[in-house]
Amino acid sequence: MSIILIVILILLLVGGLPVFPHSRSWGYGPSGVIGTVLIVLLILVLLGRI
Repeated sequence: MSIILIVILILLLVGGLPVFPHSRSWGYGPSGVIGTVLIVLLILVLLGRI
């Protein structure tokens, strides 16, 4: 389970970088989603759910 979460997190981090031509106009949207996912995962880890 944790390996799947790590892989998904890495894919989100790579996908959120504005280095691709089609994603330069996205602004802070992808990084905000990644931050929200990180906070939720951190809370779940601290509560012992993961």
